[in-house]
Amino acid sequence: MIAGLSKAVTLYLAPVLALTALLLSLFAFLAPTLLLQDQVALLTVTPSTVLSQPGPSKDVDGPSVFLGVLGSCARKNNAAALNCTLPTVSPQYDLSVLPGNTANLLLSAPTASAPAFIAVAISFSFLFFISFTLISLRHKLGAKMGAILEKPLVQRLSAWVGFFSFLIGLTAFLIVRMWFGKAVQDFNSSLVVQAQQGPQLVASLGNAFTMAYVAYAFLAVPVITSLAKLNVQATKQ
Repeated sequence: MIAGLSKAVTLYLAPVLALTALLLSLFAFLAPTLLLQDQVALLTVTPSTVLSQPGPSKDVDGPSVFLGVLGSCARKNNAAALNCTLPTVSPQYDLSVLPGNTANLLLSAPTASAPAFIAVAISFSFLFFISFTLISLRHKLGAKMGAILEKPLVQRLSAWVGFFSFLIGLTAFLIVRMWFGKAVQDFNSSLVVQAQQGPQLVASLGNAFTMAYVAYAFLAVPVITSLAKLNVQATKQ
């Protein structure tokens, strides 16, 4: 039973998890400028009374800003259309919809190296997904293709590509998380100081970070599976 479960995880579940991880990390990277404009972001500034008035937050109308590593989207009020900046690794966020008494300078983009490393990690994840799936299903690809994928060098390269995609991507997202976490804290602190005279806004970390964490949790399964195969092969030699 254990052998059958292990085979099912290796052949079917792990490739599905690798594909899911690739898609989730891609969504977190491209949003909000290229897709899911008002649904996925790393940092959001939305209308709220939670910082300006005591008691529970009330529904208010006002400007909203959605920030990502490649750019931002903004709208003047809840009914207005979203305007997004062009995606780039060195974005200049459009914060013109926010009132003049907000600390816009605190909402700056991380250094260009962070998006670049995330892009490299996603590229490695794509290569790992292809190679890992082919290796897992090599017995169904014919004798010639199976013999190539059976070589230890091919499996070793695939495992290391997966390992570096996991390490680089997770590290880059954690660095961006610390950057935006500090921005949220400082921005909200500037609004608290103004109290009721300040704009009715609140900054918060977006759900793109949750997507990234889930992505790399899923990616860990096929990566560990690949590294475990290498360890078994090394102990047999």
